[in-house]
Amino acid sequence: MKSHDDELISNPLATPDFGEIVDRRRRSLLTGAIAGVMLGAMPPGALAAQRARRGGGPVIGFKGIAASSADELHVPDAYMSQVVFAWGDPVGDGPDFLPDASNTAADQRRQAGMHHDGMHFFPLAGSSAHGLLCVNHEYTDDGLLHSDGMKQWSAEKVAKAQAAHGVSIIEIRRERDSWQLVRSSRYARRITADTPIAISGPAAGNAGMRTANDPLGRFVLGTINNCAMGVTPWGTYLTCEENFNGYFRAPKDATPEHKRYGISQKTAGYRWHEHDERFDLEKHPSEANRFGWVVEIDPMRPDTMPVKRTALGRVKHEGAFVTLARDRRVVVYMGDDERFEYIYKFVSKRPYVAGESTSGLLDEGTLYVARFGEDGTGRWLPLRHGQGGLTEANGFADQADVLIRTRQSADKLGATRMDRPEWIAVHPQTGEVYCALTNNARRGTSEVPGLNAANRRAENLFGHILRWREGGGDAAAEVLSWDVFVECGDPKLSGANLTGNIKGDLFASPDGLWFDRGGRLWIQTDVSTSVLGDRNHAAFGNNQMLVADPVNGDVRRFLTGPRGCEITGITSTPDGSTLFVNVQHPGETASERSNPDQPLAVSAWPGNQFPALGKGRPRSATVAIRRRDGGVVGAAG
Repeated sequence: MKSHDDELISNPLATPDFGEIVDRRRRSLLTGAIAGVMLGAMPPGALAAQRARRGGGPVIGFKGIAASSADELHVPDAYMSQVVFAWGDPVGDGPDFLPDASNTAADQRRQAGMHHDGMHFFPLAGSSAHGLLCVNHEYTDDGLLHSDGMKQWSAEKVAKAQAAHGVSIIEIRRERDSWQLVRSSRYARRITADTPIAISGPAAGNAGMRTANDPLGRFVLGTINNCAMGVTPWGTYLTCEENFNGYFRAPKDATPEHKRYGISQKTAGYRWHEHDERFDLEKHPSEANRFGWVVEIDPMRPDTMPVKRTALGRVKHEGAFVTLARDRRVVVYMGDDERFEYIYKFVSKRPYVAGESTSGLLDEGTLYVARFGEDGTGRWLPLRHGQGGLTEANGFADQADVLIRTRQSADKLGATRMDRPEWIAVHPQTGEVYCALTNNARRGTSEVPGLNAANRRAENLFGHILRWREGGGDAAAEVLSWDVFVECGDPKLSGANLTGNIKGDLFASPDGLWFDRGGRLWIQTDVSTSVLGDRNHAAFGNNQMLVADPVNGDVRRFLTGPRGCEITGITSTPDGSTLFVNVQHPGETASERSNPDQPLAVSAWPGNQFPALGKGRPRSATVAIRRRDGGVVGAAG
């Protein structure tokens, strides 16, 4: 979930949100109107209090562990961990990893990519001991990926870097207490930055999607910067393109559209455009429009082509978290992970009906953006061409244009600018929605003013988690009520912006969120390597994973990662006996690119803790965590 530029702000709006102005002027009217529409829905805090009185909170069945700065992965004593799938491991019958990073681009196309992120376990025949694992690979550290890093840059190195992006689909099987890769799997495949992918939905075929290589605008090579994810009720996987901008070199005269998405001549240092001209927008001006989408993959059908679903909008997608509305229409929640960006949801036109075709469910519907009012209520604003100022007179040619320029569309509607919205999770019993807002050190400064009630801390170093309940408890509603579930921080620091209100074990920069079937909220952190361990962050140690009780707010630390890593990606087997977690970029430096002459300078994980994996390079990896007694991870008993 890296921004690749801690100071990047692509939203130029520095005045108060239009939504804030409306809320201030019409607060009493709006509150009354929404209360009537919500049909008796309780605000989240009241609902939690009611459940607490009934004793209905989930049981957290372990004692929180201490924060750690060690170069190891730690879990509670009653648990054990195993590395299942590390960067460079074979996918299917692919070649083995070479610890000096001398694997070729051709090898990398058949191996696990770099920087594991969102993932999901798809059981085979309902099994909790046999299934498919879909794993995102967000970006690359070219200092580790190549034996000599970025020295002597070449087309072969670009090809290897592109092959280390995308998604891995592997088959795994548990034998007693150990998970193993199935090397001969018919399901195993890699999807990379060169894989043919279809384009569907309102933007397919639009002039803004056409290139010299694709004059019809209906197919694109590859998916990149694959961050968090989602899973549909019909069993497909949604992988999300986040910081796609860093791969493209803007023209010398960058347009407002380029700037709004953070595309510049500087790039993020990948240097793909030097050997793959489609990433040079001087030569292929529309190519960047073909990235920043949600991509649907069917893991059970390896012969099918992935599809970019343009109806879900083009932003820096942190995830696409799927639930069903009361009438079984499909609802997809999404965050745009950058300072001062927005929260979105998509509501399909048709309901999901098991057994019927789902091919167009994510192509037709309405994309909304959230406006959070000052009084704890909010609205979902539809991004429909011809409404709310999204007209041809205002520069929006059609619905495709609205979606290709989703950020500008949300600007026009006056959505609420947030503190880096990341993973979103829906409570399995109550339907309450939680969103991690990682941090925003620039909010409320003299350079960028604009506090609002949902993002109320100036220089929000540590982030917070927002919670809302949809009107009438229906995910398709256009109104909501919200509160702040927790503000992160350290009570030993001075100042309201730094202390937070955590009940239990401390954490900062929440990122990954996930509910288990028992209603426990799992929280994963992504404190940037540029500030890990500094004065303000000293109490937190390395990045970690915690569990929270949504009823009473109790937080307990379950896992701490090795040095320089982010903890991300979480899924479990159907019976809850195995939890899969990703350790991304162990050993990462503040520059996000390692020195190839000193690959172990920051971390030697996982080889130092699991010697069979070798110590040649730190490697992102998927870890399986089980209770020693075989019980449900996180639960009591």
